[in-house]
Amino acid sequence: MEIQKLYDLDDIEFEDIAIGLVRLAKDIPAHEFFFKINQTNNLNFSRKKDLVFHGGYYDYFFPRFEAYHKFSKTYFTFISNKSSESKQKKVQTELFTEEENIKFLLNNQVDVEYILHSSEQFPDFSVILLPENLVFPIQDYTLSSEEELYQIIQYYE
Repeated sequence: MEIQKLYDLDDIEFEDIAIGLVRLAKDIPAHEFFFKINQTNNLNFSRKKDLVFHGGYYDYFFPRFEAYHKFSKTYFTFISNKSSESKQKKVQTELFTEEENIKFLLNNQVDVEYILHSSEQFPDFSVILLPENLVFPIQDYTLSSEEELYQIIQYYE
């Protein structure tokens, strides 16, 4: 007997992911930022295992914070856009490599502090009350399936 294929990966259409870009108005440490968010919401953001990006010369670690919203039954995840730590895997012998010891998940958005992701297909980030005078309004952003960050988020989901 042959085993029937349930799906063919070539036939699957990958849908875009809606994320939010969070820019801080003040430079404050992550623990203070999430303390203030937890105070103003019925959410309890806590640190989860870091998102790890494996580069050619470095492994980059990006802090993640996650909370569950009971009423909407949704998980919300904040991922730091800037790596907090990097571990060198091998010595750079080339003169002009494009890899440095600091990495941004969104290279074209270096002013973004956090990437906000939801377990919902069409997320509503307005359920998270952000501290006044600390955060600019969340900017909606769409990731296509060709982008590297899309693959990373799918892996950690």
